Amino acid sequence: MTFQVTLALLVLLVALTAFCGWRGSLPSQPAKGVRMIPWRPLMVACAALALLMLVHLVNLLGVPTGR
Repeated sequence: MTFQVTLALLVLLVALTAFCGWRGSLPSQPAKGVRMIPWRPLMVACAALALLMLVHLVNLLGVPTGR
């Protein structure tokens, strides 16, 4: 992936992480029914993918990571 695509994905994933964190922190409303979207696991998955994109971005900048 190119630098621009990686950066765009990183920004998108960070925004999705923040959105899922906000939605997951809202109190439940039993009168409306159960939540159909598991916001907390989605937040964790987006954060993990954002971390991968950050490492890839650092690799594209020429900093060696790993062995």
